[in-house]
Amino acid sequence: MTPTPAEIQMVCRKVNELCGIQWDASKTYLIESRLKPLLSSFNLPSYEALIRALPLNHKLQIALIDAVTTRETLFFRDDTAYQALEYKALPEIIDIRAKSIFPKKLRIWSAACSSGQEPYSIGMLLHRMIPDIYNWDIQIHATDISEAAIAHASRGRYSDLEMSRGVPADMKSRYFTRVGSEWQIIDPIRSLVSFEKRNLLEPFTGLGHYDIIFCRNVAIYFDLPIKRDLFERLANVMETHGVLMVGTSENLLGYGPRWAPQRHCRSVYYRPNLQEQPC
Repeated sequence: MTPTPAEIQMVCRKVNELCGIQWDASKTYLIESRLKPLLSSFNLPSYEALIRALPLNHKLQIALIDAVTTRETLFFRDDTAYQALEYKALPEIIDIRAKSIFPKKLRIWSAACSSGQEPYSIGMLLHRMIPDIYNWDIQIHATDISEAAIAHASRGRYSDLEMSRGVPADMKSRYFTRVGSEWQIIDPIRSLVSFEKRNLLEPFTGLGHYDIIFCRNVAIYFDLPIKRDLFERLANVMETHGVLMVGTSENLLGYGPRWAPQRHCRSVYYRPNLQEQPC
């Protein structure tokens, strides 16, 4: 079933309202491929009927969000970000923390964590870097708008295909155990991470302040006003020494003075309200 121009407009407006994702008539193929299965699953006669049913059907709303959000991810995706974290950003944060009243406390947020590869990659990296990690108070807060993604991530189990995408052999043997046809992340890494469904368009109520935030490859789907608002709110939940990691194709140079780029060889990350420092 091909959506009419009016239905395309309705769908795009609703997707933007729910997720901040910018769809337009050029995404008709996505509307058909991702939303058409919902019509039969929920016994709906048209795309217009789907949109009109959303306010009264929470399960349909969840299914729509799961259908439109992209969950392309892998372990240690864009490894330059992890190199910058390991060799520059995190050592600097640890030095700063050493002089505070909470010298062994770290708070990290993996926003738009998808199926969990990012927060578990961070956990494995910290475990490798910090010899006395069990004496630390470390919390990795992982969130995503998709309930299906959070459910997958919480299980901490991955297929051979998922494991082949980014997991070094030494980390695979150290941090995963074979369970049937899947690989299970070990408990010491799993215990570092808490998962929560959260929409980045909504207020960041109930959050503390973070030393490190990963918000990568999600804002690229938003329009400029939503991007500006998102990064402004992220700055408000960061420690003054905090670090923001964005995707390799993203930069915050046009988002005002709240963000200063920090360079480490081939990677760029950002700190709030600091002057740029050389590599």
